[in-house]
Amino acid sequence: MSQFCSLTNKVALVTGAASGIGFACAEAFYRAGANVLLTDIDSAAVQRAADSLSGGAGRALALQQDVGDEAGWPLAVNCAVEQLGGLDILVNNAGIYIGGALLSNSREQLQRLNTINVESVFMGMRAAAAVMQPGGAAGRGGSIINLSSVAGLIGVPGHSAYGSTKGAVRLYSKHAAVEFARFGYGIRVNSVHPGVIDTPMGAQVFDDLVEIGMAPDRDSAKVIITEMIPQARLGSVSDIANMVLFLAADESQYITGQEFVVDGGASAA
Repeated sequence: MSQFCSLTNKVALVTGAASGIGFACAEAFYRAGANVLLTDIDSAAVQRAADSLSGGAGRALALQQDVGDEAGWPLAVNCAVEQLGGLDILVNNAGIYIGGALLSNSREQLQRLNTINVESVFMGMRAAAAVMQPGGAAGRGGSIINLSSVAGLIGVPGHSAYGSTKGAVRLYSKHAAVEFARFGYGIRVNSVHPGVIDTPMGAQVFDDLVEIGMAPDRDSAKVIITEMIPQARLGSVSDIANMVLFLAADESQYITGQEFVVDGGASAA
């Protein structure tokens, strides 16, 4: 019997893969049989991440990449094609979080969020689709998974700037999915919307609640957020990676243009 969600003979590119959700996705892909290119702005950290999978050679390679730099995207995609044998999966995971009340946010903060959280998704989809589509350097079609957030679906105090960028990711994914399908590219595009995940970035949400006066300290903020989640726990990186793995695999081949919420029921309560 074949392995469920096998990625054997597939090549994946995962951004922001040095740690957290990105590394969990890369690890899940690697274990499912894929060749994986891990990219991150932190060159030393992403090399350590790749080394932990396969010694930094063979089926897991590392590449330094600033996803907000347009020139870096063709380099990353070409690295996957030339050194790993193609490109079948792109995970636009790299992103940043800047919280704060709307009246305290600056235009510069919003511009920075847009560059990393939205423009990088555009540049990544464009670069990947160019090689994935028929006649491209890989030419096998594939799956693009864009990491958004529950803050891109619902309103949350202290998240307006961040949430606006994650909402853009959701709709960008839908438009790209319909366009790529209609144009016959054979490329699926979906978005994944994590709730509060137990990572350093997730912990910033607790600090943000304190800053805007909704909790007296970080521990209290964590309790407040956890009590809002029906499953009564923060999410883990593996919770997200398991969803991303499914969307990357052929088992989800009839799914495109959809959003997948992984938040322990928080947005349903």
